[in-house]
Formats: sequence, C-alpha cells, structure tokens
Amino acid sequence: MPNIYLCFVWHMHQPFYKDLISGEYQLPWTRMHALKDYYGMVQILEDFPEVHQTFNLVPSMMVQIHEYATAQAQDPFLRLALKPAEELDEDEQAFILRYFFQAHPTRMIRRYPRYGELHDGWLAADRNPKRARHFFSAPTLRDLQVLSQLAWFDEEFQEKDEEVRQLVEKGRGYNFDDQALMGRKQIEIMQRVLPAYRKFADKGQIEVSTTPFYHPILPLLCDTNIASVGHPYVPLPNRFQYPGDAQHQLERAREYVVNEFDQAPAGLWPSEGSVSDEALHIAAKLGFKWAATDNGVLTRTIHRMADCYETYRPYLWRQDGDELRMIFRDHYLSDLVGFVYSRMNPYDAANHFLNRIRENSQCVLNAGRDALVPIILDGENAWEHYELNGRTFLKELYRRIQHHPHIHALTVSEALERVHAEPLGHIFPGSWINANFDVWLGAEEDNRAWDQLLTARRTYEQFMAGPEAKNLPEERRKLAWEELLIAEGSDWNWWYGPEHFSDNKPEFDRLFRSHLANVYRALGMQPPDELSRPILKVAAQEMHHEPTAPIQPKIDGDVTSYFEWMGAGVYEVDERSGAMHGQRFVIDRLLYGADRQNLYLRLDFEQPLTDARIHFNFQHQEFDVEIRGQELKVTGDGAAEVAYQKVLELKVPLHGIDAHPGDRVSLQLSVWQGALPLDAMPRDGWLRLDTAEPGEWPI
Repeated sequence: MPNIYLCFVWHMHQPFYKDLISGEYQLPWTRMHALKDYYGMVQILEDFPEVHQTFNLVPSMMVQIHEYATAQAQDPFLRLALKPAEELDEDEQAFILRYFFQAHPTRMIRRYPRYGELHDGWLAADRNPKRARHFFSAPTLRDLQVLSQLAWFDEEFQEKDEEVRQLVEKGRGYNFDDQALMGRKQIEIMQRVLPAYRKFADKGQIEVSTTPFYHPILPLLCDTNIASVGHPYVPLPNRFQYPGDAQHQLERAREYVVNEFDQAPAGLWPSEGSVSDEALHIAAKLGFKWAATDNGVLTRTIHRMADCYETYRPYLWRQDGDELRMIFRDHYLSDLVGFVYSRMNPYDAANHFLNRIRENSQCVLNAGRDALVPIILDGENAWEHYELNGRTFLKELYRRIQHHPHIHALTVSEALERVHAEPLGHIFPGSWINANFDVWLGAEEDNRAWDQLLTARRTYEQFMAGPEAKNLPEERRKLAWEELLIAEGSDWNWWYGPEHFSDNKPEFDRLFRSHLANVYRALGMQPPDELSRPILKVAAQEMHHEPTAPIQPKIDGDVTSYFEWMGAGVYEVDERSGAMHGQRFVIDRLLYGADRQNLYLRLDFEQPLTDARIHFNFQHQEFDVEIRGQELKVTGDGAAEVAYQKVLELKVPLHGIDAHPGDRVSLQLSVWQGALPLDAMPRDGWLRLDTAEPGEWPI
C-alpha cells in the first residue's frame, strides 16, 4: 500500500533586532521565543524517535541566540526586568508597564493569577503609567518583572526544572533573589538552544534547512520590477537590482550553517517562500538541493488549481543546466495548525488534522503513488495562542503519527529520496502570500523604504569605487556593508503598508532607518535628513496655534520675559502614539513668529542638550546648529543668530531663506546625535509657518 510522507518544516525566525552601532537589542523577541519555543520545539522529539522533521533556522536569528547565550547581548528589556524594583525611576517604571504586558491575555497572562491581577490593574488605569503608579508599588512591580518573563518559559522547564517550577509555584511576593534566579535561568536556557538542534541533527532525526542570512526577499533583491508579474500595474519603487546581494545573503547563510552544524544545508526556505527563476538559479549554483514555497505559487506556475493531487508530490525545477527539487506547502493544512487548532480541544485538533491528511491524500494513494504532504509554517508565533504553549496538541499529534502504519513523518530530504519528482521548467515569481510580493512592495510606505535602501546601496557602491575608499578602515567598510545587508531584510516592509499591525511597528520603523543611517555613519558621511523622519504613518494629535501678534524676542537662549514670546505661534504633539521604546522625545514644542524682516524660532526640549545637532530645512535653504557643551556652531546656508541656555532661540532673516514678509514658510527640523536621529518635527510632511502680521494672512 502506498504511504503518506508527512514533511513538517518549522520556520524559526526573528528579525535582527541589534543596532550594530549602539550594541543594544531594540526589541526582546528573539530572547523571548528562545525561552518559549526554540528549545522546546525540537526537544519534544526526544519522546518520539520515529518522528522526523525539518527545522528551518535563519542565520541572523542564530547569531542573536549565540550572543544571548554568551552574555554578549545588551537588552534593555532584560536589564529592566532584573533591576531592583525600588531603584526604578519613573521613566523605567513607565517602560515596564507599557511593554511587560505584551503577551497573550488568556493563554499567557491569565495562566498566572498574579500576572492576571496586575494586568487588570493596568487596564483599570487606562494603560496610563501615571495613573497606574497608585497601584504599582515596588513589590507589585517586582511581581510584574518576574512573571512577565516566567510566562515565556517553555513547558520543558516549567515541568522539569526544579528551580523554575518553584518560581512559578511561588506565584507572587517575589524578592530580588527571585529576580536574579530568573535572569540566570534565561541564560541557561539560551545556552541549550543551538546544542539541542545539533544533537538531533547529528542523530538524523531532524534536518536543518536555512534562509538567506538576514531574511531578504530574494526575487526583489534581484529586481524589484519582477513584482509587476504577479500584480500588473502595482506601484513600483525606483528599481532595485542587485542580484549579487541575493547571492551573498545565500552564501553567508550556507557558510553559517556549515560552521554551526558541520554540514551544508540541502534545503532552502527562501524568505516568505519568495521565489523566481533568477533566485532559484542562484540557489542551485550554490549547492542547495531543494527549496520550498507555497502551493499558491504552484497554481500560477502550472496555470490550474494545485489541488492535493498536484501539491502532494515533489517537482524537479530544471532550467539552463541548473536544477532544484521543489515542494509546495499545503496552504490550508498549514494554516489550520497556525490559526485554527489553537481554539480546539488539542485531542480533537490532532484527530482532525490526521483525518484531513488521509482524506486529502486518497486521490494520490488511489493512483498507486506515495503522497508527500508538506506542512510548512512559523514554528514560534502560533503557540502563544494554544493552551500550554501547544505542547499537548503536538504530543498527541506526534503520538498518533508514530503509531500509524502508513503515515511517516520524514525530513524533506528523506521524503525526496522516496518520491519521484515531476519535471518543472519554470517557476512563477511570488511568495506564500497570494503568490505575489504586495506585502513588501507597492504601498507608499513600502516604496519609500525601498527608495531609501536604494539610495544607501548606491552611496555605498559609489563610495567604494571612489578614491576615499582606500582611506576607509576595513572594519568600517565591513560595518557599512553589514548594515546594508540587515536593511535588505524582509521584516521591515512586513510592518510597512496596510497589511499588518503590531504595537511595535514604530520600533521596527526606527530600527530600519537606524540601520540605513549607520551605513552613512560607517562611511564617514552625514545620513540624509529624511532618515530622521518616520516612514510609518504614525497617528499623532498635533496642536498648532497660529501667531496672534508680531514678536521681537531677545536671542539669548533664556526666557528673559514671559511677554517676549507672547503672541507667538505654538506647535506641539499632544499624544505621540507612535512612541518607540527606549526613546525619549527630545523636542517638547516649537514657538515661532515674525516681525516682517525676521522669522523667530524657539525650541523647548524635554531634557537639556549637550551633544546634538539640530537640522533646519526651509525647503530652499538648510543649516545646522551644533551644540557641543556650552559651544554653538551654525553651519550651512543660514545666517541665523542663535543662542542656547534653557531654550534654543533663533533669529532667521527672511531674505536668508528666500522668503518675503507675508509668505508661508515651509519648515522641517530634526535632532541628531552623531549619525542617529533622535526626534523630528513634524513627524511627517512640512510645518507651514506664516510670516505675516496678524490680520494680514490671506483668506
């Protein structure tokens, strides 16, 4: 009787959260998923030796795990989780309250009664840190510090590690020793992740496949114009066409896996299942033996619906002397695991899953051939929606598979040895989402990100071809190149555009722009001012009051008199819902006015500035004000008179910015420290400032 070969491919991936200049990890999710998913997902196979699987490990994720395991990672989230609660200042308390409830409310928070109580207190305070301080005393905050971390510990440790189990059972009233123990256990878990994969790979129970190093969309690196094949008339950014970068990302990934596991990966899950003929040629030439994508791509490739008969078989892509075996994921079954079974009884879910596989495979088995069933999905994010992190479901599923006479869970390479591959002479360019690239290209935000990446890539290319390159230290050249590769990753554009939402979208936006700014900084160049402004359309309530009287303030950097700025216009942002973690907004408000000859500006800051650069862009003229301790320096086109003590005051001659009395002046300003943007006003677009005296504005 023909057999069913079930190929699980668990894709393990997190974006590269580290800022290479500061050394800080801007978000904690690689660490959190390593605690909750990466170790347990492979270790569970210890009890099911006949169940073989493929784990797709992204190298940039493994780099981060290694740094955590060797205590090299600087993570402000973990640092605050371990800081004595009595020593937390108000900003740190607010940070903890905003970010330490980012977990599934039912499956993760309310699983722990005390954590649920703390969440209720946060909600009762309308998620307002100032109001919440009445409830969150130091002992209460310490409970939050500990429980927000324990909630991410894998079932393996909650059940079998005595110290972790005691922490969980204590439940509340934690002390500083408990905090320290929680921190030590995190390092212990991180240290066990990659060795667990090596152990199971060495004994042949798992196969390790990989993805381009920083998870870029390979077809788009090769040529962004290819997006118009899957979606004709999609708005395209300026053409990005660097197939050499795609090859480098794949080469680096392959080398990393060889170094980590002492063998080259046979398999490739191209980022987001994104394929094209050009990308497959690169992969085949580098030595990959198989690649995977979605059966939606198969449908568009063969010009008919890819049903189970078409999907449950491998293919041999062969073109111009290159070849790769291809498998196409069962989109429907993979999504059942990812999105549906978490709402079911785990035993019923396991039973339903195997019944559907048997039913779907029947047409293949009836034809006398074996069925290769590819189940490919995210191996981390789904489980927080399951009871007990999905472990009950997985154990029941694996138990049934192990005891079934005709269903065998194999690695992809094992299955490919047993099932004949159908020839395929071409692949339709697309991803696992709708067989196109719309998630990463086409929307205004997406295309703006691509254009900024292209500008940085061309700048690097031109710099390296010029005479200045020979004077650039090698470590700085490598840094600029590495930052470009990171910025090519798919994760930034996953959050741009209308398709997806996360509370951390602003952090992703800032991190992407920081990586690009670091390219210029490494080359000794000033980053473009546009990198100081969010690509993300952040909802922010602006308050803009027009001037009510002419002003002539004394430019001395101090508020000499309350009356000198009376009548000035005021611009400020009341509520910046796009606040990014770890970032204090620098600019409090802008005051402005005119006297028919000069435009007067005053910037009030949240904190005193001692080392910063403020860039003023008046559309036709630009200049910088550099603050170095007590010294000020104006550079650029402006002839402004400037002073800074408590506030920054400027007198800008109208003729110096190509303006006349009564004109509306367009202004953008941004604050920089080194090459990194700290703040910008406005958050998007231009400020329109009137220089007419009140009563003279045009209707």
